[in-house]
Order: sequence, then structure tokens, then C-alpha cells
Amino acid sequence: MGRVSGKVAIVTGGGSGIGRATCELFAREGAAVAVADIDEAAAKEVADGIVAAGGRALAVTVDVGSEESVAAMVATTVEAFGALNILFNNAADTSMHMMVNDGPVHTMDVDIWDHAMRVDLRGVMLGCKHAIPHMIAGGGGSIVNTSSNQSLAGDMSQTAYAAAKAGINTLSMSVATAYGRQGIRCNVVSPGLIWTPASQRACPQEIVDEIVKHSLVPRVGRPDDLAFTVLFLASDESSYITGHVIKVDGGQLAHLPHYAFMNESGMKTTHQE
Repeated sequence: MGRVSGKVAIVTGGGSGIGRATCELFAREGAAVAVADIDEAAAKEVADGIVAAGGRALAVTVDVGSEESVAAMVATTVEAFGALNILFNNAADTSMHMMVNDGPVHTMDVDIWDHAMRVDLRGVMLGCKHAIPHMIAGGGGSIVNTSSNQSLAGDMSQTAYAAAKAGINTLSMSVATAYGRQGIRCNVVSPGLIWTPASQRACPQEIVDEIVKHSLVPRVGRPDDLAFTVLFLASDESSYITGHVIKVDGGQLAHLPHYAFMNESGMKTTHQE
């Protein structure tokens, strides 16, 4: 018996990285999975792989910034599998175009800002909006939204992305509050650096090495690190957990700034005689 046996899940951004790892894990644990992605070929590859391994899945092409597209994604899933129990709002635009052009406020192109809000934040709201009625009809469900540690601390770039992700944190608490008595839980996973195709394209080795210096678990994250956390939040094992932002970051934000220096220098205390 799998941890989500008999449940139906939608995973946005399911064609690669964290989304793909979660789709495949959900399927291994017994869920029927709608692999939703703007990249039709990527979604189909993941769904076909799940079916070939004996699981249940379908590929759905979706633009999460479009209400019509999100509504169709939910309707297609419910029509195919008869219910909706789990929604993992994971899609975001992590293209090189966005990463390069999403800079500090004084250089911000309003179109970049608006696009980040449309995809990264509105996409989560739309997923919740169209999934919640089906979850209520089925007696409840679990929503998990992907935020980012950039929503919890400042950075020199990705200002619009960070603001959108911060919006997800509060949106999720509002969803948890509004629908908890109707059996719906809503939580957030906040990753640090996860080694996905997007981060591999974007992160120079110097930045990766510096992040590892500040990680209490001395490595970058893997997609499965997020997938197993999402599985727990999607399963009945977490039935008393809702409204939380859970950092999945190897402890990157759990310490004071001098941590890396003390590790490298061998110092044991910040005090001196």
C-alpha cells in the first residue's frame, strides 16, 4: 500500500526537475498523476514513463498564468481520474531570460515584473481556485505550493521572483485558513538551491560552492529532497499540518552569517579574551 494510494494528484511544472521527481514518486506511491507543464513533450515523456512502469498518469499542457488553461487542466484531470485530492503548484518561469533580466528594482522592466506575478504567483492562485471546489466535493484534499528561500531573505537579483514567491507564502496561509474546516490543508515548501536543469543552467560553480559553505548539510539539494517532503505533506501522515512554510534547504537559513568563516578558520567561538 503506497502512501498516496487511491488519490489523484496534479503536479504543475511536472515535466522536469522538482516536478518530475514528485510526479514519479507520487505514482510509485499509488497516486494517479496529471503531469502538467507548458512543455507538452516534457509532460508526455514523464507521463509515458510512469505508465510504462505500471502507474497511472496523463500529460496535460498548461499555461498556469491563463485561467482558461488552468481550468481546463483541472477539468481534464477530474474527467480522466474521477476526483482530485492533491495539488502541487510547482510551476514557475525559471528561464534564463527571466533570471538574467530580473534584477534590482531601479533597473526593473515592468514587463518582467508583471510576467513573474502572472506565472509564479497568479498561477498558484488559479490552481487553488479551480482545484478547491473538486476537493470540497470529495471531502477534502492537500495543496502544496512551491515557494523559495528567496521569499525569506534578500538578494541582489531575482527581485520579482522573490516578491512573487513571498506572495505564495501568504496566499497559502489564507487558503489554509479559509478552507481548513472543509477538509483542505495548504502548505508551502521553500527550497534552497536544488540541482535541477534550471539551476544547472543558471548557477556558476563559484555560487554553488559558496552556497554549500553555508549549508549545514554540506551539499546542494536534489529534486528528491523536495519530492519526499511534498509526498509527506500530500499524504494523510501530515493530516494535522496546515498553513506552514517548510524550508527544504539543508539549513542554509538556520544560522548566523559568520558560520562559513568559522568552519573554514576552525574557530569554535565568536568571543575573545
